[in-house]
Amino acid sequence: MRPLHQRYTLYTERNDTYIFVPEGEAQSLTIHRNSGDTVLNSPQYTLPYAAQRSEKVIYGILGIISLTLSEYVIVLTGRTLQGHFMGHDIYRATEFDILPLAPVSAYVPPHAVEAHLLGLVRSHLNGGNFLFSYTYDLTRRMQVQWETREADSTRALWEVVDDRFFWNKYLQTKFVEQATLHPNAAYGSFILPIMYGTFDIRPTFLHGRHMYLALISRRSRYRAGTRYFRRGIDQNGHVANFNETEQVLLIEGQTAPGSVHINDDTFATKLSYVQIRGSVPLFWSEINTLRYKPDLQIMDLKETQSAMHTHLTELKKIYGHQSLVNLVNMKGHEKPVKEAYERYVAELDLPDVNYQYFDFHGECKNMRWDRISVLIDRLKDELDRYGYFQVNNGDSTPRKVQTGVVRTNCMDNLDRTNVVQAAIAKYVLNQQLRSLGILSSGDGVDDYEAFSKEFRELWADHADNIAKAYGGSGALKSDFTRTNKRTRKGVLEDGYKSIMRYLKNNFFDGARQDGFDLVTGSWIPRKNPSASLFLVSDPRPLITRSMPAVAWFSLFMICAGLTLPRTSDYSLFYYFLLWFALLSVSMAYIYIHGIDYVSWPKLIPPTDIIYYNGPGFRSGHHGKGLKGVSEPSWQKTKWLPAKRGMASVDVEVELGTIKKRVD
Repeated sequence: MRPLHQRYTLYTERNDTYIFVPEGEAQSLTIHRNSGDTVLNSPQYTLPYAAQRSEKVIYGILGIISLTLSEYVIVLTGRTLQGHFMGHDIYRATEFDILPLAPVSAYVPPHAVEAHLLGLVRSHLNGGNFLFSYTYDLTRRMQVQWETREADSTRALWEVVDDRFFWNKYLQTKFVEQATLHPNAAYGSFILPIMYGTFDIRPTFLHGRHMYLALISRRSRYRAGTRYFRRGIDQNGHVANFNETEQVLLIEGQTAPGSVHINDDTFATKLSYVQIRGSVPLFWSEINTLRYKPDLQIMDLKETQSAMHTHLTELKKIYGHQSLVNLVNMKGHEKPVKEAYERYVAELDLPDVNYQYFDFHGECKNMRWDRISVLIDRLKDELDRYGYFQVNNGDSTPRKVQTGVVRTNCMDNLDRTNVVQAAIAKYVLNQQLRSLGILSSGDGVDDYEAFSKEFRELWADHADNIAKAYGGSGALKSDFTRTNKRTRKGVLEDGYKSIMRYLKNNFFDGARQDGFDLVTGSWIPRKNPSASLFLVSDPRPLITRSMPAVAWFSLFMICAGLTLPRTSDYSLFYYFLLWFALLSVSMAYIYIHGIDYVSWPKLIPPTDIIYYNGPGFRSGHHGKGLKGVSEPSWQKTKWLPAKRGMASVDVEVELGTIKKRVD
């Protein structure tokens, strides 16, 4: 691939230009602040006399984002080395600067809307786990890179990356346009793709063989967001929380115990195994109401079948055969999702797509986590048939290729999915080591504690990072992943994590979701801050806004009353009666109108999902006031047909930014 610039010096010429000068003899790049134009300077270009040098080193340009008053250049000013992978350095982005293109007078003091949007961008950048490499394509699995290695040798990194995992693709729009218009120019060397995901690599030693065990997860930028505000599928076949996870095993040649590993970019054998996860591919959602369990809603739209077909056929095109492992509960709150998923899969009846249901909580109740082996036994034939990717040093063709993939999901694609994916990865790892003769047919990874510990820690850390990105806390059930045991301490830790998820999902995730939508380009601001004043205003009625203050003040007065002197047991009776009554009334109001107190996204509010009244399933209408709770139509039946006499009437339902038509 064409080389990327790894370090820049930034110069500013008054308020006119930003000039990025790469190390070495490469051409510099100028961004004109008044017009936003990017210009590649000639090799003979010299810096203006008045240019001022920035003290910060720039490690990459992430792109340009347009807000209501100005465009901004986002640059990378801090990075940490995550590890070395086959001779390539893998970094995590840690610090960012946002440079305005508009003159200083246009943004100081900033407009409230502009300041709010800038805060969303900063929060998103600082809260994400962004990875990149200047010399290796992190977004594509090893098998794909091997298949296209000759064609990729003359192309820039941004041209070969997997579009799903090119997280800053929207930010790089201007640079990509310039590179496309001028393919022979050096614009491509300035385009640094970043990936939202995880990377970890650990050295280990087993039976005289030095090895590196690595795990890479890649998060899709399509339908990206937080746990309750991005569920299900869209009409383009993209599902929420889609992650591709690649387990890589790099093996050195035979060495003696205690010998020193010298070269880390040449390996005797390279092996790769890929799994995927993603939300249940239906139009569905869970609507926060401040209750611990949100209202479950499934929208039985006519587009569901075509959207699911698009999703599964696209996966088949990318990965080959598929095994759909569904871990959603067969009873209680989750049961309608399981039934709807199975109904549509049966209707599609796609070739080379196998459905496998596993009652995770039913099989593993009473801490019988060894029962996950039941699922592995069911999948053995498919896992063996799909195989994995293997290439040996010096070979012109790979020894093995992976021809299929396991797609795993639970409700959130976090905790149960993490446990099952780790179990599948362990099974495949055992098969790989046995086929290479490193393990005998009767041995397994768990028989070697040092190696097994590295494997467990690798998958547990990976699970925590994915769970934090989507759910707001570390993964539940991670004690089993780390120790192969379910412990009481782990159960207590899961209780704490569940509380943290509840608080973040209800009171903080709205702003997080806005950050996703803004940076990925799902929502584009207008060039008029007055048109977006809704972002910084509170449209709720005064009584709704005042109730939390009434509750807190009542609680304060009750606590204060406990310190007041009293002449008898009844001297403060009416005092406490008043404040307890106010506290009870305010808390009851908040509980009944819970939806009004959830931190909803403001850029793309899910209003039409919350108040959807078409065919489908709805577990309840909580949090919408007394009238919403007592809505009779949802209580009489679960799956709702279209109303009589309305079959020919089109009802327009907006799902996010996409308008759906429902008969």
